Amino acid sequence: MPPDVERRHAPAARRIASALAQAGTHECIVVSDDGPAPARRPGDLLVTMARGDSPTVRRAGAHGIRVLYADPDEGALVPAALAAAAGADPVLRDPAMLALKAMATRVAATDVPVLIGGPTGTGKEVISRLVHRCSRRATGPFVAVNCAAVPETMMEALLFGHRRGAFTGAAEAGEGFFRAAHGGTLLLDEIAELPLGLQAKLLRALQEGEVTPLGATRAEPVDVRVIACANRDLAGEVNAGRFRADLFYRLSVFPLHLPALRERTADIAPLAFAMLARHRAGAHGPEWISRDAVARLEAHPFPGNVRELENVMRRALILADGCPVLDESHIVFDRAAAGVPPPEPLAGQAMQHEQGNAASLSHALRRSRAAAVADALDACGGDRSRTARMLGISERTLRYRLAEMRSGSVAGGAA
Repeated sequence: MPPDVERRHAPAARRIASALAQAGTHECIVVSDDGPAPARRPGDLLVTMARGDSPTVRRAGAHGIRVLYADPDEGALVPAALAAAAGADPVLRDPAMLALKAMATRVAATDVPVLIGGPTGTGKEVISRLVHRCSRRATGPFVAVNCAAVPETMMEALLFGHRRGAFTGAAEAGEGFFRAAHGGTLLLDEIAELPLGLQAKLLRALQEGEVTPLGATRAEPVDVRVIACANRDLAGEVNAGRFRADLFYRLSVFPLHLPALRERTADIAPLAFAMLARHRAGAHGPEWISRDAVARLEAHPFPGNVRELENVMRRALILADGCPVLDESHIVFDRAAAGVPPPEPLAGQAMQHEQGNAASLSHALRRSRAAAVADALDACGGDRSRTARMLGISERTLRYRLAEMRSGSVAGGAA
């Protein structure tokens, strides 16, 4: 660091140099006083510093960042703002998360499957994309599939493809997600939702490097790196008989676990600054977050993790309404979702006709199905796994039926 910079901006400058070196986003960092740019090599990151009326950390061209600060004490937040501005992806400062990022980068150089666990909203897909971006497959496709969002009846055809006429409505052949990801990476999010029958076919695809489309008689080779994400304890799912042990061990060659946001508070400020930069409207939104606002954010438990933080920041930008600094009064947290009251029991009750309007046949069938679910659930003592087996449906379908019963349109027993 040049002597003139050391004299004028010593505390903040030292924090900046340390923070950028820790983030590892650039091989060489040049910290300079605001003025003529010093000599540097192509690709070096130039950080220029100056005093200003309000703090700002802003990109200056492809290889520069300009830092304005009014109070030397604000330098404590400069590293967090720099982590967001320096182009790091994912945005991290927590030591444990920086170590996890280093491990993810290391495993990216191989082709082994990666299993990423952690609560919903912690950034599992972000880490998955980092692995893909740092791998030899970076120029290939990245295909993300949420197993919980795909209808169970369509899962096999969508994963492995299908031939024309393989099932009713299959007017054209479909390549499937595995073949769509050929030469790249396939992310299977919420892998615990994959039905047991398809888990065996996924295991074969991983072991043999080939898939058999629905309606085909011959397997087709695929070159795909699989990353699986789970928000449930897969080892516990194996013990409960809901997930195949052989598939679990095949996927967990290199497991990574993302802690909840409340366990890595050092990431909250840089994430907040990154969201501020991403969502601020034009040149009129706030460019800084006050120390009190950051303290309020860091004290919150964030049950919704990074997704909740993004909600809070987008809400804060609306409330700030042109203020140059986002302060504590703009931070409003999500309200907890209200509990859904249990539906009235249906078992043993006669179906009631709505006044002035006879129940439709489809509604009657739904009520009858709800009664069967309620009776089975009661007979199994509330055990959903046993209830699903008794009814001959998957646990996923059972969850859908119970949610349908709770919606109020269909009455049913306690869940």
